[in-house]
Amino acid sequence: MQHLPAMIHDLALILGTAGLVTLLFKRLNQPIVLGYLVAGFLVGPKTSIFPTVIGVASINLWAEIGVIFLLFALGLEFSFKKLLRVGGSASFTALFEVSLMILFGYTTGQILGWSTMDSLFLGGILSISSTSIIIRTVEELGFKNMKFVGMVFGVLVIEDLVAVLLMVLLTTVALTRDFSGGEMLGAVLKLAFFLSIWFVAGIFLLPSFLKRTQKLLSEETVLVVAVGLCLMMVVFASNVGFSSALGAFITGSILAETIEGERIHHLIAPIKNLFSAVFFISVGMLIDPVIISTYWKEVLLLSAVVVVGKTLSVTLGSVLSGQTLKSSVQSGMSLAQIGEFSFIIATLGLSLKVISEKIYPIAVAVSVMTAFTTPYMARSAEKVYGWLEKVLPPKVIQSLDSYSVISFSMAANREWRDQVRAYILKVLLNAVVVVAVFLTMARVFLPFLLERQIAEGPAKFITLSATLILSAPFLWALAFGRTKQFEALMVGQGKGSHNYVFLVSRIMLAVGLLGAMVAQFVPLMWAIAITLWMVVVVGYVLSQKLQDIYLWFERRFLTNLNDEVQKNHARKNDRALAPWDAHITEFQIPPEAPYVGVPLHQLSIREKYGVTIALIERGRRRVTAPGRTECLMPHDHVFVIGTDAQLIQFKGFVEAELPVQSADAEAEYSLEQYLLTEKSPFLNKTIRECGLREMTHGLVVGIEREGGRILNPDSSETLCRGDILWIVGDRDKILELN
Repeated sequence: MQHLPAMIHDLALILGTAGLVTLLFKRLNQPIVLGYLVAGFLVGPKTSIFPTVIGVASINLWAEIGVIFLLFALGLEFSFKKLLRVGGSASFTALFEVSLMILFGYTTGQILGWSTMDSLFLGGILSISSTSIIIRTVEELGFKNMKFVGMVFGVLVIEDLVAVLLMVLLTTVALTRDFSGGEMLGAVLKLAFFLSIWFVAGIFLLPSFLKRTQKLLSEETVLVVAVGLCLMMVVFASNVGFSSALGAFITGSILAETIEGERIHHLIAPIKNLFSAVFFISVGMLIDPVIISTYWKEVLLLSAVVVVGKTLSVTLGSVLSGQTLKSSVQSGMSLAQIGEFSFIIATLGLSLKVISEKIYPIAVAVSVMTAFTTPYMARSAEKVYGWLEKVLPPKVIQSLDSYSVISFSMAANREWRDQVRAYILKVLLNAVVVVAVFLTMARVFLPFLLERQIAEGPAKFITLSATLILSAPFLWALAFGRTKQFEALMVGQGKGSHNYVFLVSRIMLAVGLLGAMVAQFVPLMWAIAITLWMVVVVGYVLSQKLQDIYLWFERRFLTNLNDEVQKNHARKNDRALAPWDAHITEFQIPPEAPYVGVPLHQLSIREKYGVTIALIERGRRRVTAPGRTECLMPHDHVFVIGTDAQLIQFKGFVEAELPVQSADAEAEYSLEQYLLTEKSPFLNKTIRECGLREMTHGLVVGIEREGGRILNPDSSETLCRGDILWIVGDRDKILELN
């Protein structure tokens, strides 16, 4: 008998157990993630109820692969453009909440007498909410189209990004054991630099590559290329000192902007589901009942810190960002739990051997407890808001409403803010590219030449010359590049004189950066001379040529970034209009809806539900402010404005008024025969009079009569004794005729 490797035995055991347990959790309407944790606990080494795994090390290897694919898939859903869509309110709220929760977690750990490293990781564990649990809760409670949900999803996007950054920072702190501000600032700047380089290089290269090879890409090759790129970036990220999870996340974010982004996301989903299941099962294997029973007081305390701390921090951050008190309370009470990223952060601490083993099962127990409380918290949010309205003084409520009005008014005029942001972003990205070119040439190309036995002097001359040539277009853009919209705003608002301040500061930045980079290759006096020479060449002699070269790079980059044919991301489903509940949200029209094809004025949607249809997206066609004669068609994306209560009623119109399917909706349809005998009730009647269409849900497609055949007979055809009818319809109902 062939001997199976222990890994195959273990996978069979954990996946089989997980399948049964998750089916049970699905039946109980509980998050599947919790089912994976329970399955891991049942087959783990901490319990003897079921057979246990043999090779824990191999399972941990699969779990690490699971983290990579989990972060890769998250990056595919994330995308850089999705980050830009997240409003400033959600960004501020997320950063405010994560900062406070890290502080709460660290303080709680210190109060419990834990070590500094344990307390730091505890703060990170308690700061990130569970995306999967929240999405499931929102869908099950029917809150998907309510105003606060857009805010919640925006906070989750920023939290996921912050979680990745936290992993990098915690790794740096764990390895260096240095808590100084300088070390942390260096780690942040290094991370920001590499993120910028990956973003610029990835957006410039990958979309063009996939667009040109699109005809050659089958599903198999797309999957292989995507996974290959992911693992290559994982290796690269590890080599430059970052976590493998960060490399996977960045690759997914870049591929999300490509023409194959949707297809990659679809193809990678089964792999992600499988390996992430193994990861969560491995998490469950670390649950130790002895530790939980020993530290049950800590579990209850930390659960309270999560529920109370997240509710207060999100609510306060949301109010400060300009949201209404009602929306803020709903958001805070919906985000009061921890989940997937908390496990990943805890796993990171264990793998680095810098935290106590007790933290892992405690974190899992806290996650389970807060996951079960989430639906009740979200459901009771409106009652809590009603209680606050009664308790708080009326002046406080009025002040919060006034503050919200001012915030929305300021956010409404986005033109100036967006142009200033684009201006600054352009300067920073060009500076990053210049630095990257110099560092690459100094640390890669120059050692390569020296290894080829080229003398140091000529090698430095060749390297510096190539570096100056490659960086010249970006130096020009850093010093002189302009955005017409920004300068038009400056002049239009009477700030034209300030334009010189911007220009001089940029030139000084470019010259200083150039001098610092050149000084890596030559002595100081030579660096000054070369810098002055480059200023003349870049600023005057070759200015027009460098501008043309840079504009080609910029057009290529922006085309890849903004090409709508490449990617149709999830739309922004929530855009606040005012401090009341009115907002815009999206519905998709079901293909079988009874109102399809009916003009809007006949549906009387505004009169019945109080909402306004602002936009209809039909494929690539957009119908803005649709008229009264416009019709809703299958699969239309309809953007509707209304309050929470109105949108809930409209959702009932969209989804509930579908034709009720009869029990035979799943019936088998086939071509069957029916013989007319003397006792047949259809004898001497026309096909129309027989009602065969209604009785069989079918159609008479042929009649055999006295050796002849009548194909597609007319409904006025009279049926005679001995006729054989060929009927296409519900097989069971046709057989009932006999």
